[in-house]
Amino acid sequence: MTENLLIFFVIILTGIVGYFLRSFTLSGAIAAIIVGLVVFVGFGVRGLFLLGVFFVSSSLWSKYKSTYKIAIEEKLAKGTTRDWRQVFANGGSAALFSMIFYFHHDKIWLIGFVVCIAGANSDTWPSEIGSLSKRDPISIRTFKRVERGTSGAISLLGSTSALLGSLVIALFSSWLFHLDGTNSLIVFLFGFIGNTIDTLVGAFYQQAYVCTQCGIETERKLHCQIPTTRIKGFSFVDNDMVNFLSGFLAALLAMVVILQSN
Repeated sequence: MTENLLIFFVIILTGIVGYFLRSFTLSGAIAAIIVGLVVFVGFGVRGLFLLGVFFVSSSLWSKYKSTYKIAIEEKLAKGTTRDWRQVFANGGSAALFSMIFYFHHDKIWLIGFVVCIAGANSDTWPSEIGSLSKRDPISIRTFKRVERGTSGAISLLGSTSALLGSLVIALFSSWLFHLDGTNSLIVFLFGFIGNTIDTLVGAFYQQAYVCTQCGIETERKLHCQIPTTRIKGFSFVDNDMVNFLSGFLAALLAMVVILQSN
């Protein structure tokens, strides 16, 4: 009982510290605390540790050369300080699988959980590291080079970062939850597939706007203090929805593969 109370305190403290370090907004800190508590209920300290690997590494990469990324942030709907939607987009599906595992201790829900985190890591690392590439990325929709920060664009550095991001979570998952080689490989592959889904949906269906004042293509509905004009995608498909769907779908696919192989 005392140990559980201590861990609850640590989770809450982590959210507060993240808020003061500007890793989270106030709503983001509250959402992070909720996700952390749910993951702890489902998978205990090991689940929290794996979730921490994602949040800490992603936050560190977002701070790395942050001044260089200021211009790129103009294209994004939000900055590097995560609000509640961003937290739930990256950790909500993992929390969902944690809650299901609490009631049904089946390994399939564990796989879903770790694939969600692998997919989130595989998506976040290239967003932060790939933007540092010396060459502009290539849009998979037009096969032309586009500005850095454009959704649905890839680069060699970004793709390598995506693979490494998924690999890191797969290795930690194998160690923490004693996954065998096959399951670890599935986590790695489908974590990267989550990133691929994110890229495809981002390229073809995610909303994109153009500012009629300065001409920049952006995810923001307001820029230069005036409404922007939508030029691509659906208005309800924003970056947060894409992040959630990519991780969730990758987890479901991984679970289907495992069920079919049994």
